Amino acid sequence: MSTPVRRRVTQDQSWVLAPLLELPHVLHAAVISGDGFIEGSSPGLAREAAEGVAAMMSALQGAGRAVTAAFTGQDDARLRQTVVESEEGWVLAIPAGENTCLAVFAAPEVNMGVVAHQMQVQVATLGAKAMSSPPRETGSSA
Repeated sequence: MSTPVRRRVTQDQSWVLAPLLELPHVLHAAVISGDGFIEGSSPGLAREAAEGVAAMMSALQGAGRAVTAAFTGQDDARLRQTVVESEEGWVLAIPAGENTCLAVFAAPEVNMGVVAHQMQVQVATLGAKAMSSPPRETGSSA
């Protein structure tokens, strides 16, 4: 039995993605909980793809914190952004409240400075508290 996708972003909160999707060369955007749940995603991103993005972004952010801690010797390393460049494009993720991040996928020719700035604006506009996701409860099965 599969676990249902948790989609807590309401219609009122999903507007955080719209300005990002209007930027030139931005293809997808998502709000992701730190424990790998998709909280909201762009309309063109299929459910299975969104679930994969959420799981991998959670793992990637955990790896980013771990490698930073290994380099610095500071176990409480906090990420400001995670950037992945590939031949297909860019992935940029930033914290968006406690246990939540905002992620964007854009084509290779995107202006990453503009995207990063707009992501910060959207997080600040919505407010970190509204974007926070409680950690997933353990011990219960679906």
